[in-house]
Amino acid sequence: MLVSTSHRHDGEQSSAALDLRFMAESTNSLARASSSYLRSAMHQPVEWHEWSADAFDKAQRENKPVLLDVGAVWCHWCHVMDRESYENPEIAGLINENYVAVKVDRDERPDVDSRYQAAVQAISGQGGWPLTAFLTPDGRPFYGGTYFPPEDNHGRPGFKRVLQTLASAYREKPSEVVESAEHVMTAIDQAESFAGRSGDISAGLVDAMVKSAVQSFDAHHGGFGSAPKFPHPSILDLLIDYCGRTGDKQALNVVTTTLDRMALGGVYDQLAGGFHRYSVDERWVVPHFEKMSYDNSELLKNYVHAFQLTGNEFYAHVARDIIRWMDEWLSDRERGGFYASQDADIDLHDDGDYFTWSLAESREVLSPQELEAATFRYDIGEVGEMHHRPEKNVLHVRATAEQIATRMKLEAAEVEELLSSAKKKMLAARLRRPTPYVDKTVYVNWNALCISAYLAAAAALDSPEVEHFALRSLDRLLSEGWSSENGLKHVIAYSDSSAQHRDVGGLLDDYAFTVVACLDAYEATTDLSYYKFAAQIADKMIQNFYDETGGGFFDTSRQAMHGNLGALSARRKPLQDSPTPAGNPAAAIALLRLHSYSAEEKHWEIAESTLETFAGIAGHFGIFGATYGIAVNLYSRPHTQVVVIGKDESARQLYRAALSPYNIAKSVLVFDPDHVVDRNLPPALAQTISNLPGIKAEQSLALVCSGFACQPPVTSVAELMKVLARSMEETQRAAPLQRAKG
Repeated sequence: MLVSTSHRHDGEQSSAALDLRFMAESTNSLARASSSYLRSAMHQPVEWHEWSADAFDKAQRENKPVLLDVGAVWCHWCHVMDRESYENPEIAGLINENYVAVKVDRDERPDVDSRYQAAVQAISGQGGWPLTAFLTPDGRPFYGGTYFPPEDNHGRPGFKRVLQTLASAYREKPSEVVESAEHVMTAIDQAESFAGRSGDISAGLVDAMVKSAVQSFDAHHGGFGSAPKFPHPSILDLLIDYCGRTGDKQALNVVTTTLDRMALGGVYDQLAGGFHRYSVDERWVVPHFEKMSYDNSELLKNYVHAFQLTGNEFYAHVARDIIRWMDEWLSDRERGGFYASQDADIDLHDDGDYFTWSLAESREVLSPQELEAATFRYDIGEVGEMHHRPEKNVLHVRATAEQIATRMKLEAAEVEELLSSAKKKMLAARLRRPTPYVDKTVYVNWNALCISAYLAAAAALDSPEVEHFALRSLDRLLSEGWSSENGLKHVIAYSDSSAQHRDVGGLLDDYAFTVVACLDAYEATTDLSYYKFAAQIADKMIQNFYDETGGGFFDTSRQAMHGNLGALSARRKPLQDSPTPAGNPAAAIALLRLHSYSAEEKHWEIAESTLETFAGIAGHFGIFGATYGIAVNLYSRPHTQVVVIGKDESARQLYRAALSPYNIAKSVLVFDPDHVVDRNLPPALAQTISNLPGIKAEQSLALVCSGFACQPPVTSVAELMKVLARSMEETQRAAPLQRAKG
């Protein structure tokens, strides 16, 4: 495990400590890797290779199978297997003698991970990290699993036995190994090919997804299904939009119960803010403690949109608290950009110790009255929830300030002061603990998600500083990660700035998410350069990823297919959210939103073709297909743009009113009346607005434009709300599908 001693310089100190620790020891080839996860294994006695043609060439020259390990710097069980097996000289000897060992960072190479995940799931019925796969010398998988203990244990075969058995099988029964590999490759090819699954796009699919969410909803604890519980941001956004359109109380209860319970649970960091990756129990109390940028960006959107829908200030508070944590821990405040993740632990004997509290630890830092309030609030007792250290408590909200006030015979305001003081003292004490590692790698896809989330929050919460950082981050992404000639990169900066930088080509979701982020930035600023970037990146996405024959988008570019190794030869069209929005519906969303400004038939037709490609199968994914449902919503409803023209307080009030209620198919733009028809309008909007008289009137006004036509200007909030309500009703009555095209 990597560990930091400073809460603001964690990455640099961790890397330096790692290099000092092993400077005197021999290192393998991973010492030259860019990835923090790979570099953390450079001291291991295993002769590791990065994913490369050289590694597979060596396997074929020596006629050895390949041992593939896929993991991540934030993955607890990856570090466990590293320590138990890959740092074990005996096991390392078995590997070096019989295999060519390849280690992959799943964050750096999600294309490799996704294919071998499909392979291992076909072989064992399980997936996850660490992913352990055994491949033929040309990269075809014939066996695999996840975590293997070093010796047989708890019904799991020991890694030593697995290594010996498979090495013997490869030597003695090579034809059977090759036959098994061929079957697995067929399973990979079929996993997300979706051939023959096209159909007509049905608006009823969204209703079916809502029904699926309601049926799997845990009415007692919120969320979907039972333990372990993951957040599902895309289905929550789909439900929030559905509630706004229909007023459905049942769907609203799913949203509010889930968001409430998550924010009050241990899966939320009650001291610093931000969400952990998932909960191991159904009550959202005990999390896996790693924190991912993409979880927090997508949940930030959920809480912002729920605030817009309900007006509940609690959701605004949680949104601001997520931003507080991301600003402090996952943000490059000097250059812009968002870091990837924060680890869960500091060593293998640790399981969230940094984030959890014993009663004795609480007593050390709090006054008696603060302690009494905090123990009631956060359920801190002599016996907590952590099995490895039973005295450790996961902080979660058990009692309200009013309930605590009654018990302590105080006023609620006094309790709030005690709790605020206690939180500050506990957080300050926590910062003095050894700090889990922050991976400062800047990934394009996750950064685009964070930028979009920050822009949504900035608008809804009226926070210019949040918008400013989002735009700085997008500017960095575009300047360092994009070129019109080569397209997008997947990584623009690694955690260890001294490491050799390795260029990884952009994947489909890098492109789709960045197009959306650029459109979000255009709507926030009305700076046409962001729209132009969106159009250019979308064109490159179509050129490099779109399947003109079969429809839909491949996850890797055409250029990347040349000379692909192993399972990368399998073409994949991602449809299922896992857990970030899936690439194909995200690409359709990007193109539909772009079309609302460009009116280019190409954008509409490719989005339509993409949705048709998966229409016959998308409904089978239930809540895991929610991004496809969001894309269908955008396709089936006329896009609505509220254009506010003015620069006084009246214009500001019109803008604030237009933002609510939340509507996934609505955007709000503010123009300076002196420049509205100059250089700030994309083609379709320019043509629409230029046909209207009186848009340069001295009085601030708002235009509600839908389906490339605008209604007469209004000048008051009351008039605007009436027009928006009427527009919503007309949208509901609109003939399903095709009307959005205009």
